[in-house]
Amino acid sequence: MKFPIAIEWGDETTATGIQIPDIPGAVTAGDTLEEAYDAAIEVVHIMLEDLAKRGEDIPMPSPVEKLRKLPDYEGMGWGMLEIDVTPYLGKAEKVNVTLPGVVIRRIDRYVEQHGIRSRSNFLAQAALEKLEHHV
Repeated sequence: MKFPIAIEWGDETTATGIQIPDIPGAVTAGDTLEEAYDAAIEVVHIMLEDLAKRGEDIPMPSPVEKLRKLPDYEGMGWGMLEIDVTPYLGKAEKVNVTLPGVVIRRIDRYVEQHGIRSRSNFLAQAALEKLEHHV
């Protein structure tokens, strides 16, 4: 899942800051953009794990176009943070799905070519991506 990040550019005396607007309190910084980005990934995983432990919903990403219009993010740069949220969605449940053979074969080829963990992981990610655009 791709979460928008707001980037507050640093300089020689100020760190570069990153906020993840869809995850309240997810803010970090680093001496370089790369350091801030790596720290943002770590912060998101910590905060998502905490939300999951408390039984709270994992937030879905908002469109950047919506976030950019908010006064809190005026003048900031934007980027995307790719995060696998499936570990925070709860215990896996088995379902029986019927799909055409050609679709299954295409999914399996895609999974193999892109190093995805499993067909189930692919289907979960595809469903989440579809849902994030219709929330």
